[in-house]
Amino acid sequence: MTATMDRTAQGTGVAGRLSDILSPLVGGELPVRLTAWDGSTAGPEDAPKVTLYSPNVLRRLLWNPGELGAAQAYVLGELDVEGDLGDALTHVWKVSAERGLGSITPTPSLVLAAVKAARSFGAFGRPLAPPSSQAQVKGRLHSLARDREAIGHHYDLSNDFYQLILDENMAYSSGYWTSDVPEYTLEDSQTDKLDLVCRKVGLDRARGLRFLDVGCGWGSLSLHAAREYGARVVGITISAEQKAFVDAKIRALGLEDWVEIRLQDYREIPDGPFDAVASIEMGEHVGEDNYPTYVRALHDNVIAGGRVLIQQMSRTGAHPGGGPFIESFIAPDMYMRPVGRTVAMIEEGGLEVRDVHALREHYVRTVDAWIETFESNWDRVVDLVGVEVARVWRLYLVGGGMAFRDGRMGVDQILSVRPHGDGRSGIDSVRPQWVSRR
Repeated sequence: MTATMDRTAQGTGVAGRLSDILSPLVGGELPVRLTAWDGSTAGPEDAPKVTLYSPNVLRRLLWNPGELGAAQAYVLGELDVEGDLGDALTHVWKVSAERGLGSITPTPSLVLAAVKAARSFGAFGRPLAPPSSQAQVKGRLHSLARDREAIGHHYDLSNDFYQLILDENMAYSSGYWTSDVPEYTLEDSQTDKLDLVCRKVGLDRARGLRFLDVGCGWGSLSLHAAREYGARVVGITISAEQKAFVDAKIRALGLEDWVEIRLQDYREIPDGPFDAVASIEMGEHVGEDNYPTYVRALHDNVIAGGRVLIQQMSRTGAHPGGGPFIESFIAPDMYMRPVGRTVAMIEEGGLEVRDVHALREHYVRTVDAWIETFESNWDRVVDLVGVEVARVWRLYLVGGGMAFRDGRMGVDQILSVRPHGDGRSGIDSVRPQWVSRR
């Protein structure tokens, strides 16, 4: 039997009807091997295998077409992918690119056909309740209260959970990979990243500078700056879980006189200016309209001649928040833009940009390492947060890694300085060589 005959013979039942409906939208045969709840199949046998376990999948897609509806079904286990999720998504993206598929807008006739099919499958009705893991933030966009709620949704999941993904530094941002030898680890790359930041902002043990860490996370940079560079550090976060974690680590390391962690918004810092400031992958969370306020806060909290380093993700395209799944399940209210626009906004805020260092490929390696750790701890993750949240994070990590790999997202370290009144920057005119200390 030929492949074409085999597909035709099996393209019946629910899967066959769905294939007929979707074929005009996907520009040909399905890019996956689809199995429906009635046991019917459709699509190429050698394609990634996707199973629909419930008519609820279609109901969700009718009310939330595309990425969000599919993600809801996936995290609830109503839809599943056999084998490696990354391989399956990569294949679908490849087919989409080869067929020149962009944003899909169904015609009225296709919508009518989908509704009729849904009725016959028992999948038509009011919207289903969203998964409990989907964020439900309220209030005025980027108000202090809403920002705390949005950050809490993501970062207060539990410190124990993040320890099942991150390295010993608990650094939740791109590492800086300076070696390809097998014994070089994720923790090494994060230590090299922390060193890179400290050197770029000019920390120096002999000078004992006062350093502000805006959006300090679990304290990796704050602790590193104090221990390795003799800085007196103030780190700020609006995550209670993060502050509790860092405070315990400060006590364990005996750094009470060197590091202070505050539960504080970037708009509420009362005791600047500092000698140097860094903000690592926090600027994405302040929003487009508030970004000038964020830059002004960094500017006002550093001395003249002091350096400010922002490490921030960039994105082009129609979804500055990262797309319906990210915006709904992972980081509500996040906003990313092309790096050039961010550079312009930093300069519009009074800082002089001196260096832009692209780290996109470094994030690919970082996320790959997080996925490996996450999957090796899968059973512990499920015991801790439940299978639904575990599936949310599997989809998030896999999809995020692909976005950096394929160039849909980037990440950059942007070094700037607050100029003196006479225009002097205080930075050497010859570009420094910020190499690893290893």
